[in-house]
Amino acid sequence: MMELVGLGGVAGAIARHLVSEHVETATYDTLAVNLLGSFLLGVVTTAPLPSAAALALGTGFCGAFTTFSTFAFETVRLGEEGFRRAAARNALGTLLGALLAVTVGLAVGRLL
Repeated sequence: MMELVGLGGVAGAIARHLVSEHVETATYDTLAVNLLGSFLLGVVTTAPLPSAAALALGTGFCGAFTTFSTFAFETVRLGEEGFRRAAARNALGTLLGALLAVTVGLAVGRLL
């Protein structure tokens, strides 16, 4: 089972890098992966998947694809650089967006 988590993590890390190459602003690529990852995690946790697939996708892929630490760093950096409103928008947008994305993902997963 641990091998599946590792393989999922490799795929998630590669996907994270590919997203960052296509989004020009670092803050927005972090937002994109966190929202996409939250949606996917919602789907994975409610979809009728074998436990091995759920582990590989949920823990492995989503764990490597999303990045709370980068989100926190970028938010603090914006605030320290004097962009307090941008920092607040980033924090609220990411947190509320991720909650909405996982909620939609849960609903989609239930439909599968």
